[in-house]
Amino acid sequence: MIYISSDHGGFNLKKYLIETFKNKGMKIEDLGPKELNALDDYPDFASELAKKVQENPENKGILICRNGVGMSITANRFKGVRAALSWSAEHAASSRRDDDSNVLTLPADYISEIEATDIVEKWLNTQFSGEERMQRRLEKLSSL
Repeated sequence: MIYISSDHGGFNLKKYLIETFKNKGMKIEDLGPKELNALDDYPDFASELAKKVQENPENKGILICRNGVGMSITANRFKGVRAALSWSAEHAASSRRDDDSNVLTLPADYISEIEATDIVEKWLNTQFSGEERMQRRLEKLSSL
């Protein structure tokens, strides 16, 4: 399952991405917020998504806030979650290929809707390389 969430800063981009990917036949679950609230807090939404990603190694998540940093910091506090803040399709692909990221964090203030769509598509369509050195590094992370 692919989960998506944002705070107020990423709310409009989240709505756009949900509509875009549902129109392409992708199953994506919106974890909120359901309404724009300028006083909401990103840790609330990032935490809920991180817990969903922890439930099943096949689950992936997309988080969106203004600069992406707060969401990334929050998600990466959860064991087994590897959130990557990406601003380009190639960068997002490398986060999957090299680091097996399972959460993509987007900076809504720094990318366009078209760029966000390209980034998400590239990220979702890139597989972890499984190279020995990459796997070794992930094992080290898991032991921290």
